[in-house]
Amino acid sequence: MKVGPLSLRIALVAHDQKKDDMVAFAQEHVEFLSQCSLVATGTTGQRIADACPELSVRRMKSGPLGGDQQIGALISEGEVDMLIFFVDPLTPMPHDVDVKALTRLATLYDIPLAQNRSTAEAILFAQANA
Repeated sequence: MKVGPLSLRIALVAHDQKKDDMVAFAQEHVEFLSQCSLVATGTTGQRIADACPELSVRRMKSGPLGGDQQIGALISEGEVDMLIFFVDPLTPMPHDVDVKALTRLATLYDIPLAQNRSTAEAILFAQANA
């Protein structure tokens, strides 16, 4: 995927126990992310917007209320270039089916999928140096 930061469309999603990690990630990479088009599930998007007022984040519904599916639809329509989804593997999710569908769509449509901070940073580094 050869997309410059100014045209990169990134979806940001984080499980409850990983929202602080996502906010910290956004704060650390605010300069790069400010050049991207960002979309996020509801609570994650609000937390990022509150912590990083310089970022413009399009907020969908909360994940369990359909936000995961909304982002999945954007992926299937070619409107998302990368999914950063900080997953908490130790907490059961009542909407696990939606979560799996979202990651499946990222794989199906062959977009980069980062499920932890190390992978997300590696992808951003690759994009910044492409």
